[in-house]
Amino acid sequence: MLGKEASKAPLAPPSPDKRWRLIDATMRKHGYKPSTLIETLHTAQQSFGYLDEYALRYVAKSLTVPLSKVYGVATFYNLFRLKPQGEHTCVVCLGTACYIKGAAKILSAVEQTTHVQMGQTTADNKISLLTARCLGACGIAPAAVLDEQVIGNLTPQMIQDKLKQWTE
Repeated sequence: MLGKEASKAPLAPPSPDKRWRLIDATMRKHGYKPSTLIETLHTAQQSFGYLDEYALRYVAKSLTVPLSKVYGVATFYNLFRLKPQGEHTCVVCLGTACYIKGAAKILSAVEQTTHVQMGQTTADNKISLLTARCLGACGIAPAAVLDEQVIGNLTPQMIQDKLKQWTE
């Protein structure tokens, strides 16, 4: 006897965009099991750059998971983004070790340089400023992730110099 997931017909994607095929392939590979939610969201974000409402709803219906759970997972994990990001990303760690060693000064330097607050993207879509509860890089605090590269022992001047490179 076939299980619920194995007999389930796939839903039509929200648009004819071919990137939906990658998301469908991930779900199909795992039999549309709700336990593949994180992997499916990861594939959707890799495909589109972020998770919009259409992606969240499509994944929820396809995996038969409540939309509230899908949204909860997407907002809980730091790696998921609900809006488009800038060309460059700056993720400042606000964990205890980083905070004690000056993360607030690092964050302030980024805000002053970019003229955006945490969670925002510059008007020219060059830089997105994000924060993390902890990067797990406590030994090199204060730390930030600049375009997916962890940089430690930061000073406000170091981060401002990097941001200026991005805008030149």
